Amino acid sequence: MTRPAAADAPAAPSPAAAETLVGHGAAEAALREAVAGGRLHHAWLISGPQGIGKATLAYRVARWLLARPPGGTAPDAAGPGLFGDDLPPATAPDGEPASGAGGAHDGLWLAPDDPVFRRVAAGAHPDLCVIDRAWDDKRKALRNEIVVDDVRRAQAHFAATATEGGWRVAIVDAADEMNRSAANALLKTLEEPPRDSVLFLVAHAPGRLLPTIRSRCRALPLKPLSVADTVAVLSRHLPDLDDADRRALAQLSEGAPGRALALHAAGGLDVYRAMVGLLAGLPRLDRVAAHGLARQLSGKAADAAYRTFTRLLTDWIGRMVRTAARGAAPAEIVAGEAAAMTRLAAAAPLDRWVAVWEEAGALIARADRVYLDRGQVILALLETLAATAAGRRA
Repeated sequence: MTRPAAADAPAAPSPAAAETLVGHGAAEAALREAVAGGRLHHAWLISGPQGIGKATLAYRVARWLLARPPGGTAPDAAGPGLFGDDLPPATAPDGEPASGAGGAHDGLWLAPDDPVFRRVAAGAHPDLCVIDRAWDDKRKALRNEIVVDDVRRAQAHFAATATEGGWRVAIVDAADEMNRSAANALLKTLEEPPRDSVLFLVAHAPGRLLPTIRSRCRALPLKPLSVADTVAVLSRHLPDLDDADRRALAQLSEGAPGRALALHAAGGLDVYRAMVGLLAGLPRLDRVAAHGLARQLSGKAADAAYRTFTRLLTDWIGRMVRTAARGAAPAEIVAGEAAAMTRLAAAAPLDRWVAVWEEAGALIARADRVYLDRGQVILALLETLAATAAGRRA
């Protein structure tokens, strides 16, 4: 049986306070080279899957810029020169590479006790403006999108003189969450960029942005981390977790440490093992276990676990289809999974499994819109899978 969440699990670290960056050394080097050559573009589109470190990179370079004046070296009080011989090493104090770049002069590491680091982490640096989804007091939740009033804060930020005489920086996280009015307002800033200012747009799905916004940004796409790099991040934040569990989380997150930490916090491995156990028995569905899982994941306090289950299930079906289509061997993330995936893929044509994947996504989305009973949603999904494995329609 699963637990709804890991009570002692740490939340994913705030990108604003993250000291290290793993796996994106090439992107970090590209930003640094642009500064060194006086070619730092006024707007950067940092894209890639959610949870891989895009915002962490944006805050990292923002801190670096804010600690040094445009075009030269920092005053003595702010530390060493931008590219001087006394540059701080690009490694954290415990020796872990901060950027994955390897060399001592490749990264943009700033000591966590630096005043700029502390103020950025606290959201208190006057020359940094962060645009994200605001809190809705009426709904007591974050808004679903970034609205035009949020973007106007960035416009006012860039219109003012830098408080500390250096760079003015804004981070939009995530830019693909802007509604059209907000996007059009941001476009005006991109068309007339102020001097000594830079805008970082973090985007999980850059294709959703206006083409005119994309065309005015320098693209910096990031790739998911390797399993080894993801495990390294998890080792830092979950030192007491079993090595096998860290590797399983790394595989399930598909190279996104932020997602891996969220999975752990929601009891994702327990949910996944219970799910695979049910799938391994198909086409015969253990209805006692299925009803028990449905009850546990439909409780008032189980929102994160329910959403974890539905995402893991649809991801599993999609991975099964892709693996079978390539003729590849399935990954064995938990015991018995590869055999179950191989057997089920052969139980019905792949186009039928694609249809099941689409139907599952549609049911989950509809359940959120009209507040369907979550326990019944889980049971309906499992019944559909059992029927398909038996060669019939649910």
